[in-house]
This record gives sequence, C-alpha cells and structure tokens, in this order.
Amino acid sequence: MPMWNVFFDSPGKRPYQMYRSNLEVKRARITSAGRRATVELGDLTVGRFTGELLFTFYAGSPLIHMESVVSTDEDRCAIFYDTGLVGDAAGWKQIAWRDTEGQMQRMMIDVESPDRPIAVRHRTIIAECDSGSIACFPPPHQFQFPRDLTDNLKFVWAGKDHHGQPDSFGFGVRQSPDGGGAYVPWFNAPPGTKQRLGVFFLLSRGRAEDAIKETLRYTHGDRFPPLPGHITLTTHYHMAVAVAAMNQRAKLASPDAPLPVPDFVRVFKDMGVNAVHLAEFHGDGHPKDPGPLRLPELEAMFDECRRHSDANFLLIPGEEGNDFLGIKEPGKHPGHWMGLFPKPVYWIMQRKPEEPFAEKHPKYGTLYRVGSREDMVELLKREHGLAWSAHPRIKASSWTPDIFRHEDFYLADIWLGGAWKAMPADLSRERLGERVLDLLDDMANWGQKKYAPGEVDVFKIDHTHELYGHMNINYVRLNRLPRYDEGWQLILNALRAGQFFVTTGEILIREFTIAGKESGQTLSLKSAKRPKLRVNAEWTFPLRFAEVISGDGQKVYRERIDLPDTQSFGKRTLNFRIELRGRKWVRFEVWDVASNGAFTQPIWLED
Repeated sequence: MPMWNVFFDSPGKRPYQMYRSNLEVKRARITSAGRRATVELGDLTVGRFTGELLFTFYAGSPLIHMESVVSTDEDRCAIFYDTGLVGDAAGWKQIAWRDTEGQMQRMMIDVESPDRPIAVRHRTIIAECDSGSIACFPPPHQFQFPRDLTDNLKFVWAGKDHHGQPDSFGFGVRQSPDGGGAYVPWFNAPPGTKQRLGVFFLLSRGRAEDAIKETLRYTHGDRFPPLPGHITLTTHYHMAVAVAAMNQRAKLASPDAPLPVPDFVRVFKDMGVNAVHLAEFHGDGHPKDPGPLRLPELEAMFDECRRHSDANFLLIPGEEGNDFLGIKEPGKHPGHWMGLFPKPVYWIMQRKPEEPFAEKHPKYGTLYRVGSREDMVELLKREHGLAWSAHPRIKASSWTPDIFRHEDFYLADIWLGGAWKAMPADLSRERLGERVLDLLDDMANWGQKKYAPGEVDVFKIDHTHELYGHMNINYVRLNRLPRYDEGWQLILNALRAGQFFVTTGEILIREFTIAGKESGQTLSLKSAKRPKLRVNAEWTFPLRFAEVISGDGQKVYRERIDLPDTQSFGKRTLNFRIELRGRKWVRFEVWDVASNGAFTQPIWLED
C-alpha cells in the first residue's frame, strides 16, 4: 500500500516547527469561471512551503473562500494549520460564538488581550460591528484529520499575538498539534503537491445570531436532512455501550432501577441519524472469552440496543472482528472487518474440536462457537449476516481486501466490500477518502458486486464533541426504519443490493439512474448503446465538479463535469447520454468547493 496511507503516527510527539506565513505582493492575477472569481496574490511563504494566497468570490453570495495554496519539494512532510483575519480592529466590537452547550457567548474586543483558543459548537467564530458581522469557519469535514476521538479541541481562536507571534488582534480557526488521542497523523503533504489551507468567511448585515444561522445552512445545522424513500445509517462506533451499562447497573441499589440514557443517543437523534451500527468490545469487554464473561456482555449489548431504539432510532449491535476472515502472513496483519447480523446472535470466538458449532443454550437460545474461517463463513450464511473490510488499505487492514480477493469468503455474497472514510487527509486532493474510492473501482473491476458503505470509526461520544466534522452518512433506500424487535434484515438486504449512497451531508443525490436502473441493479447494453444518465442533486456549498466513473474490468474511465456556474444552496437535474460500450459498471460522484462530497454505488452493466 502507498506510504502515505498512514494513520498510526503522531508528528506532534516528535520535534516539529511552526511558521508564520509571509506575503510579499509581487504579483496579482484575477481569473473567473462561471459565476465565481478568484484573486491570486504572490509570493506567499510559510516556512519551507511557497505559493499564493487566493480569495474566491461567488456571484450573488456573501461567502468568501480564502486559501493559502502552497507546496514544498521536501519529502515526508505532515502539516496542520491555523488561519484567520489579523489586523487593526476595523470597527469590530465583539467576538461571538456558540459554546458547547449551544448558548451564544460574547466578549468585548480588547486589542491587547492575548490569543486564546475557544471551545465552540459548529466550528465557527464571529466578529461583530455596528454595521454587521463576519463568520469564520473551516471546511466542515476536510479540516478534521482522522482521529480515534471526537472531543472538542477548541478549533477557533481570538486575541493578539497568535501562537506567540508578534501580531495584531485577530480571530480564526485552529488545530491542536497533539490532536487528542494516541494517534494524530495531521495532514499528508507529499512533495510537489499544492496544499490548499482553506477557510470560509460569511458576511452578514445582522448580528452574530444572524451570521451563525446563515452559516449553519451550509451543513443543514450539522444535521443529515430527511430524504423521502431513505433512512440514514452510520456505522463503526466503539462506544463500549454494553460494558458501561453493566458497570452502571452493578452500582445500582436495586437491579430494577432505570439506567440513565447515554448522551450519544440524543447526539445522534439531533443529527438526524436513524440507525447506528456499533462496533463493541474493541478494547473493552472480553470478546475472546469462552462464554462465562462474553455471553452476559452480548446480552447487555442486545438489551441496551433494544432500550435505546424506538420508532425513529435503531441502535444496531455489532462488532469489529479481528480474526477468522483474513490471511496471516509475516509482517502483515490479517485485517479488521465489521460484522452485521439482522438480529441478535449469540456466538463465541473459540471452539474446541469436541465442541459443536451450534447448540441450544438454556438462557440464550441458539449459541454458536467459531474456531475457524469455515465456522465464521457458515455463521454468516446461516444467520444471513454481512461482513466487510473496516478501514481497508490502511491501519490493521493495510493489505485488505486485496490480499484475500480470491478467497471463498470474499467471493461470497456475505462479503459486502470495504468501508469508506476520509482517511488519510491530504489538503491537495479535491476528494475526501480517495483510498476507498479507488478501492471501490478496483473491486468493481475485479468482477464481483461489492460496495463501499461509509464508516466513522470513533470511540466515546458526548454532546460537547465535534462529531459532525468526522461524520459521513449512508442514505439507504428504504421506505421505513425497522423496529428493533422485528429485526433489521431490510437494512442488510438494501446494503447487499447496493441500494444506498454515501455523503458527508452537504450534498444529496436524490436520484441516480441510467436508462431507469438504480445503483446495485444491472443494465443490459444490448438495447441501450448510449443510455441516458439522470442525476437529481442538491447542495449547500457551491459545487466544484461531478464525475461519471466507469470500468471495463481492467481500466477505470472518468468523465469530469466542471460546475463553476453553481452557487450556494442549489438543485440541478443532469440528463445526458453516455457512451458505455465495453464497460462493466458505472457510478457517480459530486464534490463541492469545501471538498464535501457524495458518491453512489455502481450500476452493473452487461452486453
């Protein structure tokens, strides 16, 4: 796998240098495309990086995009950045923000007050004056390099002498060098790449409350809006739900006393999430226990999922497997995978030669023992489960699913594919998560119907966290959310059939068809040599481009559609005929100026 596909790294724990940017205006250029114009100023120097400062303006919009576009020839660089506005107060009187409880806070501007980081909600800080206000916020997802934790690390700043550099009063967005957590990989900055260190400003004639209201339109209020005919599904959360509940219950005076509802339930509901798929017992619990400890933990997981589920929210039990489905080679981890069953299933991750694969347990019903790949495959088949690579081509799955793509379990319908996440981070890339977008294309060219659901892969969550920046969501084509006690086979059926699209939330693909076929379906090209593609999309940030991606079993083909004429908060239906002779599959992506995006699963093609 490429050397830049790295997560287990923490540059902030090694010696590093911080640089203040320096702009010497030796050249200026103005360019325009569609309904946007860019002012480019050079020369910009940030330590060993050089380039230009760009301001992009959008016709009829108060949105301004500022970017330091810089590069270096030095190899093996990782970076993070702070940015904002610095200078004379220019009539600004107050700095305002929403705190982590959602309450508006203000401080009078004192041009001599020292720089300080501030924990805010929605990654936004606002300067007010008598004639209006200006909101400052980063690209909502691109700004968050991958971490195991989502705690709020005070992503904005205000004051004088930022980072100890002699300077006037300012305000802006910031990163924490140590990032929180054991692994904090920063942003990759390969030599020769143009790193785009961006921030947005939104002008308002009103007060800070008006500015933040308009700012939040760009992320739907940090929510995933409802889409008719779809449910929202998110997966891969290590929240230790079962063990936490067991520990709480052990401290109760009465075993029948109710437990409090964990904070994460409200967080997900407030974000518009319908279904959450857990990855329990990952560093907690006893997943390898032969039964006495594991079975009560499974029971607690199922009970908690039932307790927190209702008509509009489904908490789905699940685990991240580290065994059985993989290939063990020297120096290579066999890989991690997510397991999803359509109902509670009791199983033990070991089996002695004399023990049965399945038996009836007096308390738990059918109990399975798994001691081999064959056992695991049989369990998934018998209970109609699904499995897929967690964080493929990175972390402990750096060699998967490539290394086992010819194995029986991968070729079977029980194997869904590999999960997508914006990891690693590289500010020169127009897309997030290219690692898995490339994998999706490769899997399609390998010849099996495999898919790439979005995953989040984080640990503890509460309402003060900056979760939205790390999130993506699966919009699954279902007319209703299953209730817990009926099981969620409907969700597995839709995933297995490729009936979903993945988005960071700002772009919605309401429709994607080719000659009437949707993702996961098969189109015969015998009667449609140049079939009609139809896409109905809506967005918040102005779009950058869309792309039709297809493959013939060996090569990948891309047809790019630049969209500089789009503005904020738009809708559009694309209709055009597409040449697909000799192709085996086709899918669609769309990306905006903040690198937010959405992508479909493939439509399969046959001659």
